[in-house]
Amino acid sequence: MSKVETKNAFSLAGRKALVTGGSRGIGGAIVDIFCEYGAEVALCHYNDEQNARLRVEKLRAQGRVVHSMECDVSDEANVDQLATWAKKELGQVDIVVNCAGIGGDKPFSSITVADWDRMLGVHLKGTFLVTRQFFDAMLGRKYGRIINFSSQLAYKGAPGLAHYCAAKAGIVGFTRALSYEGAPHGVMVNAIAPGPVETDLLMGLSDDWRAMKMAQLPIRRFGKVEEIAPTALMLASDAGAFYAGQNLSPNGGDVML
Repeated sequence: MSKVETKNAFSLAGRKALVTGGSRGIGGAIVDIFCEYGAEVALCHYNDEQNARLRVEKLRAQGRVVHSMECDVSDEANVDQLATWAKKELGQVDIVVNCAGIGGDKPFSSITVADWDRMLGVHLKGTFLVTRQFFDAMLGRKYGRIINFSSQLAYKGAPGLAHYCAAKAGIVGFTRALSYEGAPHGVMVNAIAPGPVETDLLMGLSDDWRAMKMAQLPIRRFGKVEEIAPTALMLASDAGAFYAGQNLSPNGGDVML
C-alpha cells in the first residue's frame, strides 16, 4: 500500500510575504523561518543596509528567494515606493508582517511632541500605511494574512514607555477592527504581542529598566527571537486559518491572559 502524503499545515510554499523591519531581530527571524517553510520574502529595513545584505546573502546561499529594500514605514511616500517595489518583485503579496519598530524609555515629563510623533509614526501609522497598500488586493483574491506587532506592554503598561505603550495598544485596536472587515473574505488579521526579547530594541533601554523587567518575569530570562518567529509562521500558514483579531503573546509569563 502506498503511503498517503499529508499536507504540512505550516507550509508557505508558493506564498509571497513582505516583512517590515526584516533585517534583524524578530523581523529577521521571521524572514528566516518564512523562507525555511517555502515562502518568497521581501524585507524592508531602515538604515540597516549591512544586516539586510548579510541576511539576504545567507538566505540566497541556501537557495531561498529573498529581496531587500530600505524604507521608513512612517513616511507615506516611502511606503508607496515600498509597495510598488514589493509588487514588482513578488507579483502579489499574500502575507504582510508589520514588524518595524523603535524603542527608548523616557519619563513622561521628558517625552517631546517629536518623540511622541516618531514613536506612533513608526509603530501605529507605519502599520496602517503598509497594511492599506495590500489589504484591498487580498480582499479581491479572497486570501491574505496580516500580522501586526503589538506588545504585552499594551496590556500592562510600563514606566518610561507611555508613548510606546500607547502605540502598541493602538495596534491591538487596529487589529481587532480590521479583522471584522477581512475575515469574511479570507483575510485574517492578527497580532503578536511579545514579551521582552533579546534584541537591539531591548538593549537600547536603560540598564535599570531591563533589570526591573527581568525581575518581573516568572521565567527569569528574556526571550529569544527564535521563540517568537514560530508564532508568526503559524498565523501566516493554513494552521492559523481560524485566528481572527487575536493578539497572541509569547511573553515568558509577564502577562497571563
